[in-house]
Amino acid sequence: MKPMQVLDASWLLVESREAPMQVAQLMIFELPDDAEPDFLHQLVAHFKSATTFEKPWNQKLVNPAFGIFLPALQEDPDIDVDYHVRHSALPAPGGEKELGVLISRLHSHQLDFRRPLWECHVIEGLENNRFAMYTKFHHSMLDGVSGVRMLQRILSTDPERRDLPPPWSSPPGKRKRKEKAEEEIPSIASALGQVLGSVREQVTSVRALRRALTRLVNSARTGDDPLKAPFDCPKTILNKRITAQRRFATQQYDIDRIKKLAKAGDCTLNDIVLAICSTALRRFLMDENALPDKPLTAGLPVNVRPADDEGTGNAISFIMVNLATNIADPVERLNAIKESTTGAKEHLQGLPRSAMNNYTTLIMAPFMLQLVSGVGGYMRSVFNITISNVPGPDKPHYYNGARLLASYPVSLIPHGQALNITCLSYAGTLNFGYTGCRDTLPHMQHIAVYSGEALEELEDRLL
Repeated sequence: MKPMQVLDASWLLVESREAPMQVAQLMIFELPDDAEPDFLHQLVAHFKSATTFEKPWNQKLVNPAFGIFLPALQEDPDIDVDYHVRHSALPAPGGEKELGVLISRLHSHQLDFRRPLWECHVIEGLENNRFAMYTKFHHSMLDGVSGVRMLQRILSTDPERRDLPPPWSSPPGKRKRKEKAEEEIPSIASALGQVLGSVREQVTSVRALRRALTRLVNSARTGDDPLKAPFDCPKTILNKRITAQRRFATQQYDIDRIKKLAKAGDCTLNDIVLAICSTALRRFLMDENALPDKPLTAGLPVNVRPADDEGTGNAISFIMVNLATNIADPVERLNAIKESTTGAKEHLQGLPRSAMNNYTTLIMAPFMLQLVSGVGGYMRSVFNITISNVPGPDKPHYYNGARLLASYPVSLIPHGQALNITCLSYAGTLNFGYTGCRDTLPHMQHIAVYSGEALEELEDRLL
């Protein structure tokens, strides 16, 4: 039995029927040229033939009735693979619309807390010789970066390879161990030095944390600092209560298009992503006669996991960015976003690593308290929307000969956050997943369409 980390366990604490804390990956594959007619039936049979399950696939909550208060995990020795692995088919014509309807429905259902917290759905019937795989995990088990790394391990860059095991039978990645020090047993002097170093680190951490929080408070009070603080955002239709039903939409763009714009605009790729989202949100809110005078604020998860750490769980911090939705001109809007992201990143990077977890906890505390207390959607939001950009593999990947064409994140939304936009880079493309509440934002899919038009608008102005 293994106790959960505080950040991981917090996602269990805020779980509800209307706001299940689950994240998923929708992967679109192309059938191999030599695929047999029953390729997908064989694939599902292969998945269900698993006799070994690795972490986190084999972990379940201890005493789920009280798990949200005393969260711990243990290995499940008797996993019902027929329950976890499902085989579905799309109605003709099997296009993006039919797939989106199915994914919206699958993502609306909570995971069973009495079992390991995952499901995998193999979906056939997708037009143009394709099929899909939708894999869902509870957010307490992994974040976006660890999820991408885990799913990447189950694939291969070799299109000829046909011996890949079921995803849950692939051994987990491990963080590389540092070389051992020459002294197996530290001297008294070195041990004392380590203790004093730790004390100095904590003192430095407290000072840096105080300076960072003071700047946040002053930025909200004066408005002179581009740094955005919690609650420094307007009330919008995005920030209402939600129901359990979801709607999901996707967009895919060549990443070279984004990079050219970033070069032309003298900004980062992520700034262009935020500008695209900002323009789409601005147009959507104008359609609904609900565009506020004050600019929207986005919460951006920031990966703080070491590059050599391939474990699961959550390792993120957060920054808040001005989306400049009050600015009509798209280039001026991009420049305002660039100024805000630059200031936010410098603010976060100025913190010593020892202060990072405490800073994240304090910044996210109001957000988590809103969820735990049930007041999300009733009072002003900490920020208006979560927008995340997750790096993925830059080479094509395959599963037993089937080429992965696209991989879309399907994220969570809580009360007070009726929309989430997450994008994932893969093999020269940028894949956007839009997850929203079907009832709170009934025309949410328009935002996906407007994103493509926002990209074209920036190209017309900058290139």
